[in-house]
Amino acid sequence: MNPELAHAIARREEILDKVRRMLIVSLRLKREPSEIDPDTPLFGTGLGMDSLDAVEVVIALEVEFGIRVADPIERKLALRSVSSLVDLIAFHQGADASGADARGADASP
Repeated sequence: MNPELAHAIARREEILDKVRRMLIVSLRLKREPSEIDPDTPLFGTGLGMDSLDAVEVVIALEVEFGIRVADPIERKLALRSVSSLVDLIAFHQGADASGADARGADASP
């Protein structure tokens, strides 16, 4: 396997594990991390989040990952599923590593 691909997969798995644990704590879920499928919707029949839970998750994103999602459209897209949260975090961490923010501009300290 390509080393870059292997690194990207390992990084995504690490983020997924952290997101699962964050959701268990934030939403007070009585599940094991492995029981949360990456494609699980956060609202409705998935994890059953409501608007207050969404606020908890947004705060947890800021505390756990240093990610502040101010744009309401980006927030709505990020809160669709477990996988969409992982995508958001991976994107922001990749932008932080390159010294640019999510829109490609210089990151502010």
